[in-house]
Amino acid sequence: MEKEFFQIIRKKEHSYQQVLTAVQKQLDTGKAVIISIDGRCGSGKTGLAEVICKSFSCNVFHMDDYYLPMDKREENWEQLPGGNIDFERFKREVLMPAYRGEAITYRPYDCQTGTVVRCEQMQPCMLTVVEGSYSAHPLLADKYDIRIFLTCSKEVQRLRLKNREGEKLKAFEQKWIPLEENYFKCYNIEENSTMVIDTDDFFLVEE
Repeated sequence: MEKEFFQIIRKKEHSYQQVLTAVQKQLDTGKAVIISIDGRCGSGKTGLAEVICKSFSCNVFHMDDYYLPMDKREENWEQLPGGNIDFERFKREVLMPAYRGEAITYRPYDCQTGTVVRCEQMQPCMLTVVEGSYSAHPLLADKYDIRIFLTCSKEVQRLRLKNREGEKLKAFEQKWIPLEENYFKCYNIEENSTMVIDTDDFFLVEE
């Protein structure tokens, strides 16, 4: 797909509508559409996916469901951008079938139990939404029609994660955020996106 240019969007009343308009434009071509929503933790990726679901019939997949089991990770996985994600399984089971317009066998992995928690057949849909950090990894990026990147300031991110994660905030600050930022920097994820949205003012959380 030829890359479209979008400025960084900062006003909620315009941004989500601009996303919906871009999705509709792709759907109007009559071809199946696949979009990714990548970005910083706490920036609202899951929330945007929900907004899209309310406007379009679609299948939604979360990258959190495709973590790589610990025994399958490289010994130095923390030094590898996206080293905790099973990109090959996601591409084989979800992205390529969606790209070909085929049914998808959805098998989410649960890190807590270390098992695939269920197996579900999902019928082809004209719109497929993939949300979560690492969704725009170079191994997957060329199959997307729209690549959205959500960002927010460090201060806002911390407030949101403190509200959402509670005692787990420290783990995000010491481990998961640095791993994300390394991935973004290594592959220029934000710069290579077709739409960048700053969500600082979208849903404020007080200290």
